[in-house]
Amino acid sequence: MKKATGQDEIQVAARPSRSRSGPGSMVPVAADYDERITMRAWETLLSGETGDARFPVRSLIHDSWSRCATGGINAQQGEAPLNSGKDEIEYLTRANNDLLAAARRSFATIGRLLDGTGAMLVLADGEGMLIDAIGDKKTMHDGMDIHLAIGGKWTEDVVGTNGIGTALWTGEPVFVHAAEHFCAGIKSWTCAGSPIRDPYDGTIIGVVDLSGHPNIFRPHNTALVAAAAREIEKALADHQNAERTRLLEAFIASAPHYRRSDGLMIVDRRGRPIYCSNLPDAPDSPFHDQLLQGRGWRLQFPEADTFAALASALPQGMQACNISPLDLDGDLRGAALVFPSGRTSKRTYPSRPPHLGEAAAQIVGESEALLAAVDVACRVAQSKDVTSVLIEGETGVGKELFARLVHAGSRRTPTDPFIALNCGAITKELFGSELFGHVSGAFTGASREGKPGVFELANGGVLSLDEIGEMPLEIQPFLLRVLEERLVQRIGDSRSRPVDVRLIASTNRDLKQEVAAGRFRRDLYYRIGTVCIHVPPLRDRGNDWSLLLDHFNRRIADRIGGELLDFSDPALEALQAYQWPGNVRELRNLVERLHVLSRGSPVEVTDLPEEITSPLKPDMPAKIAEATAMPILSFEDAERQAVLGALKAEGGNLSRVAQRLGISRPTLYRKLDQFGIRRGFV
Repeated sequence: MKKATGQDEIQVAARPSRSRSGPGSMVPVAADYDERITMRAWETLLSGETGDARFPVRSLIHDSWSRCATGGINAQQGEAPLNSGKDEIEYLTRANNDLLAAARRSFATIGRLLDGTGAMLVLADGEGMLIDAIGDKKTMHDGMDIHLAIGGKWTEDVVGTNGIGTALWTGEPVFVHAAEHFCAGIKSWTCAGSPIRDPYDGTIIGVVDLSGHPNIFRPHNTALVAAAAREIEKALADHQNAERTRLLEAFIASAPHYRRSDGLMIVDRRGRPIYCSNLPDAPDSPFHDQLLQGRGWRLQFPEADTFAALASALPQGMQACNISPLDLDGDLRGAALVFPSGRTSKRTYPSRPPHLGEAAAQIVGESEALLAAVDVACRVAQSKDVTSVLIEGETGVGKELFARLVHAGSRRTPTDPFIALNCGAITKELFGSELFGHVSGAFTGASREGKPGVFELANGGVLSLDEIGEMPLEIQPFLLRVLEERLVQRIGDSRSRPVDVRLIASTNRDLKQEVAAGRFRRDLYYRIGTVCIHVPPLRDRGNDWSLLLDHFNRRIADRIGGELLDFSDPALEALQAYQWPGNVRELRNLVERLHVLSRGSPVEVTDLPEEITSPLKPDMPAKIAEATAMPILSFEDAERQAVLGALKAEGGNLSRVAQRLGISRPTLYRKLDQFGIRRGFV
C-alpha cells in the first residue's frame, strides 16, 4: 500500500502483520461492538490524534485499520473498483472455472434459502475479484451501489477493511460489521468471509462471503461461511482426485516412450506434479527437498500452442526427457514427462495441436525410421493442399494408425467423419456400389431406398481405402474421375453430388510393380501418391519391439485386470532375434496370448510360440520348406512366404491364417489362387 498524505497521514503503534488474529476476533458483536465508540475511534484515527494508544476496537479491526491508514486507502471511498467489461468477465470465468464448478452446489443450496432474508452470498478468487453472487434480489441490487457484484475487486489494499479482503490477508474466517469497515461508503454493510484453500498445497485461492445490511448480522454468520468454504474445498479435492485419475488413464492409454525403469512425472494444467515415479536423483533437482515431500514445487505451464516451451521450464539437469501432452475431452489438461533411464539425449515433441499430438502418441516407438514417418504424416495432416496420401507398408505395421493420425490433423470440427473401407473384403460385383452408392432398383439386390457410398459418407472428412491394390482394374478409372472432379455419381443416377474428401490409400503391395505388371493404373497411382508415407517394418525399427512389448503388456493387463507379465532374459533374447514377419500386429497378438496362457512368472522361452524359438522342422513338407527357404526376390515373393508361414503356424486353419495376416478370408482365397498354394501343403 502507498503511504497517504495530508489529513489521512497518521502514525500507529501497531505494525501490519499477517499473523492470525486471536480469539477476540470471533467474539459476538454484542460483547465488544458499540456503533458510537467504533465511529469515534475511526474519526480519531483519521485525525491523527491517537498517538501510541490502541483504538477501542477488536484487535482484528485495529490491525486492519492500521494497514489501511499506512497504505494510503481513501477513507471516504464509497465503492470498490469494478471491471465490468465483457472480456474481463469472460477471462475471470475461464481462469476460475474449477473454483466456480466446486462452489456451484453450495451456492445453489444456500442461494435458494437467502431470498427475502436481506443477505447475499458472494464468491471471490484469490485476487479478491468477485466471480459469483447469489441471494436476496434487493440486496444484490443495493450491492451494485458499492460494486459488490461480479467484477468488483475487494482486497484490503483497494477498498480497506472488509470481509473478503481481510479474510484474504489473515487467512482466517472473519466478520466485519458496519462501522468496522474502513471506508465510509461501506459502513452500512456487514459481512463475514472465509478463505478457500487449494487442497493440493493449502494456498488461498478464494473467499466465500455473506454480506448484507447490518440487521442481518448474527454471530453464527462466520460459522456458516466457514462451513461453505470447507464444502467447496471438499468439492475441489474430489475434482482434483478425479482429474488425477483421468490423466493417469490418458497416459496409460498412450504410454509414449515409456519403460518401467524410466522416471515419470505427470503434471496437471497448472504445472503441479500429481504423480511421480523413479524420478532422477539429480543434485539440482527440486524433487527430493520439496516435491517428494508433497508440496511447494510446480512447473511453469505454457500455452497449448507453445507446448515445446515446457522443456525449458524444467530445472537444469532434468531436461533430458520426453514430453507428451495429455488431453481430456479435447482440451489440454496436463503433460507426461518421461525421464529415460540410462539415456541423456534430449527429445521433445514438436509443437502440434493437442488432438494431433494425442494421435501421434498412439504410435509407439522412437526409432529414426518411425519418427520420420510420423513427421511426414503430421506435416501432411496440417497441410490443406494435399488431398490424397498413399501409405505403404507390410501387413501389420500399423498403417491404420497413420491414417487416423492424418485424420486427426485434418479435422476442422470434432465431428468430421473418418470412413474406412477394406478393398480386399469386397467382391468385384459390389465394388462400385460400396464406393459410389446406388439409387433404388439400380441392380438386382439393390436396396429400395438407395444407398450412399463411402465417398458421400466421408464428405467433409477422410476416406481410408485399405488394400487399394486389391481394387479391380475396371473400377479404377471411376475412382480417378471422382478424385479429379470432386463429384460422385451413384449407380443408376444421372445426378452428380459434390464431395469434399481427403483420400488416404494404403497398401502392402509395391504399387510400382503392380503398375508395371498392368494390374494398377499408372495415372491413378500418380494421383493417389501425391505424398507417400512408408511405414517401416518392425524388424527395421531397432529397439522399438521392446517399447511395444511393454506398451501392449501394460494395456492388456489393465484391460483384463491382470498382473503385468515379466520376461526372463532368454525369452527377451529370443524375441529380439525374431524377425516379426507379422510386425506390430503379431507382437500384440503374442502378448495377448501370453496373458491368457502363461502359467507363471516370468515368461520363459518355453512359453513362446515355436516359430519364435525354433528353426523349421526337418519333417516339414518339402515344398513349404523349399518355398520358405528361397531368397526373397520381390515384394510378391515376401507376400507368398508370409502366407506359407502363416499356413504352417496355424495348421491350415484359414480363419486363423486370415486373422494372423490381418486380411479377410476372400482376400486370403485370392492369395492362395494367385500363388498356387493348396491347403494340402500343410
